[in-house]
Amino acid sequence: MLHVPTNLDAAAAAPLLCAGITTYSPLKHWGAGPGKKVGIVGLGGLGHVAVKIAVALGADVTVFTTSPKKRDEAHKLGAQKVVLTTVPEELDAAKGQYDLIIDCVAAEHPLNFQLLKRDGTIVLLGVPEKPYALAPFPLIAGRKRIAGSLIGGIAETQEMLDFCGKHNITADIELIPIQQVNEAYARMEKGDVHYRFVIDIRNTLKA
Repeated sequence: MLHVPTNLDAAAAAPLLCAGITTYSPLKHWGAGPGKKVGIVGLGGLGHVAVKIAVALGADVTVFTTSPKKRDEAHKLGAQKVVLTTVPEELDAAKGQYDLIIDCVAAEHPLNFQLLKRDGTIVLLGVPEKPYALAPFPLIAGRKRIAGSLIGGIAETQEMLDFCGKHNITADIELIPIQQVNEAYARMEKGDVHYRFVIDIRNTLKA
């Protein structure tokens, strides 16, 4: 049985059991913390929680995004820097700086291994529809690694919840009644959610 810290809002804490553990596990496993530069690719349901956790761990955090609109949001979440991947000059300036990159994007996109330091790791959390086409030389040249991570076990999930309770971390959510679930699903398909929907069953489910 898991215990949710009482200082956390229950609705906003609910996505931690998915997005929280999915991002906490690789951040802890690959040593995100003081003195480490961590990149978060994609500022969505996973990415925004990853930023909060990485910042709380003490890492220097950069968000990589295609959307200029996400720049201010990323800074509000605690990211020290934002790089627009659609701007070549910004991407070039970030090369060779990162110990760890957590890639939260599920759509097809380039894997920018050139952003990693020597011995750096990029961890894939998203699953695009089509397989990645990997060029080996960028990995070979810097002894870089590509890895994947799913979620975590019960013990690590409780560790994550306790950590989030200590640092007052929850997901940014929209709380909706059960009657709006179809509308919410349609919005989710369009990417129109900030950043997770949570369904209020207790107060809106009919007997």
